[in-house]
Amino acid sequence: MKILAIECTHQLTCVAVKNGSIVVERNNEEWQKTAEAIVPLVIQAMSDAGVTPVELDGIAVSSGPGSFTALRIGMSAAKGIAFGAGRPLVPVPTMQAMADSACSHTASKYLVTVIPSRPGEYFYSVFSRDGGNGMPKELESSRCLAIELSGRLDGIAGEFVLTGRAIEELAGYSAALAPYGVEASFFNAASLLPYAEKALADGVDGILAEAVPDYRQQFVPGQQKQ
Repeated sequence: MKILAIECTHQLTCVAVKNGSIVVERNNEEWQKTAEAIVPLVIQAMSDAGVTPVELDGIAVSSGPGSFTALRIGMSAAKGIAFGAGRPLVPVPTMQAMADSACSHTASKYLVTVIPSRPGEYFYSVFSRDGGNGMPKELESSRCLAIELSGRLDGIAGEFVLTGRAIEELAGYSAALAPYGVEASFFNAASLLPYAEKALADGVDGILAEAVPDYRQQFVPGQQKQ
């Protein structure tokens, strides 16, 4: 398959292009400049992979949760490319893709993925390692204060790994979580590809114009970008 994947929900802007067995990745760590960086990254990655938009089997985009601004930018870019090329769009749940990519970095029975929400607050999802379809199965998904998360995971204590970008920040709120933390440096646009490939193989069922990010919270004007 030939797939373009975009992941810019939080703390990193990254693009991946799959062309058969070859995957080309391009990243920009100046995440606050996502709006300026996203299109040049897409152009560069597609050129380096030798793929044009009309040759794509589909466009995958990390759908959230994450930063309001970055979610809108990523979804808008992906929808624009999909519409212009007449290709299917595959919104990929960010937590699902992160959990799936974490499986090759831990043998833990449960995977807990986290993404910053507001200062001192996080989105989190709990997955069992084997969902029976080749993907981790989501058991719980919510949002809470960082200091509350340890208590919410008491039922799986000692059996989980906690993963996310800049995970040391979360561990700083709770010493009880520190031993479980694994930095999600492995999570990037290429992490969306397994989910997208399966969705495209099964037949994407959705209306392009109706695809929206998974915000999971109300926008607060003037709030600092996370």
